[in-house]
Amino acid sequence: MIRKLHHNAYRCRDSEATRAFYEDFLGLPLSGTLEITQTKSGRATHTLHTFYRLDDGSFLAFFEAPDMPFEFKAQHDFDLHIALEVSRETLEQMFAKGRGAGIETRGVSDHHFIDSIYFRDPNGYVIELCTKRAEHDQAMDPATNGAREKLRRWTASKPASRQA
Repeated sequence: MIRKLHHNAYRCRDSEATRAFYEDFLGLPLSGTLEITQTKSGRATHTLHTFYRLDDGSFLAFFEAPDMPFEFKAQHDFDLHIALEVSRETLEQMFAKGRGAGIETRGVSDHHFIDSIYFRDPNGYVIELCTKRAEHDQAMDPATNGAREKLRRWTASKPASRQA
């Protein structure tokens, strides 16, 4: 059985700018770096892999790989976002901190089971900070929330052209 997330990894444009956002702004300590000089296939590379620790012991990780083309695209929240859980107090503090620092800051969005705010990191990724509401656990309980039935109805209602 899968125990928990160890890390998610994303590309970054600049490791120091990424560090400043994740460590200095969000408060996630830089916990590890790996300098990679050769790929597993034997190709020479000059890549830095950095890890930022969350309170639960998992990590957000980034690769700066200037010798490997990568297209950074503006991300819509529906396309890709990284959601991190915080307390209500931290959510409010980070909202003010983002606005005060001139960082694109959106929210507070009411999702009925969580409240969220959003930032963009230096790479263009959307970072969501969310706090659980009292009804969170009930809303996320598949034994009572009808998640499978909602998915079944959604799938059945899609035109054949959208089901591929």
